Amino acid sequence: MSFSLWNETKGRPVVECLEIAKTPLARMKGLLGRNRLEEDHALLIEECRSVHTWFMRFAIDVVFLDDSLRVRKVVSNLVPWRLSASREASHVLELPAGSAARHPVEAGDVLKLQPKPAV
Repeated sequence: MSFSLWNETKGRPVVECLEIAKTPLARMKGLLGRNRLEEDHALLIEECRSVHTWFMRFAIDVVFLDDSLRVRKVVSNLVPWRLSASREASHVLELPAGSAARHPVEAGDVLKLQPKPAV
């Protein structure tokens, strides 16, 4: 099943195509090996409180979420070879750099997964 992501607080979409990393291997790999993250795409890493951009080829926006998908922290334009974390987080949303500002996502916002119908 595929998902999109909606900002319940602001009543607007965040991303149209959401990939979810649930397995330990998928969480560990994250976006490594990709040349870029398409606009309107994102990766949600479950059970995660920190991310690194070591060996990545592009900058990303990182949104730290708690268990209820409330935004706890937003890190914009995290460039390669950096690390970021949040003790309050349970999940991490990785977006193309600049997306958090374009779709305004801010601390305190509540996000919601929206199932997309099968095509």
